[in-house]
Amino acid sequence: MATEIESKHAVVSKSPAELYMAFTDMRNFVNFLPDDKKEAVQADFDSISATVQGFPVGVKVGERVPYSSINFKDNGAPFPFSLTMHFDPADGNDPSKTDFHLEMSAELNFMMKMLLGGKLKDVMDKLVDSLAAASEGRMPEGMSQEQLDELRKKYNI
Repeated sequence: MATEIESKHAVVSKSPAELYMAFTDMRNFVNFLPDDKKEAVQADFDSISATVQGFPVGVKVGERVPYSSINFKDNGAPFPFSLTMHFDPADGNDPSKTDFHLEMSAELNFMMKMLLGGKLKDVMDKLVDSLAAASEGRMPEGMSQEQLDELRKKYNI
């Protein structure tokens, strides 16, 4: 039975189209990694793969719905999963803001669910919070000002 996890929602100070375009190309994810981790990662437009703590992990795009959502699927991972990023117009119809959240479905055995279930939700919530903070010029937890400046320059944020 699949474990379903949904992150919190956050308003990101970018339009749904801008966020969608930043995440639609898997090569962009490599730019978010520390320099010492980039060499171990292979990416093209539709997929990304690496070895993480001795486990090969791969992710590929399952479906793109322009400016609305991107679904990612495992492509060689310790367990089957899918993750969907949602880029919805924010309440108030402000075209420059997005209601952003993540949904994950994972086939976790009992032991994996006990070990990872809560941690996956925490990681997803932290990603949502970090994206919202960065879009407003606030420092995401665990990120240096230099890293934030590089991301803003690269993605015109």
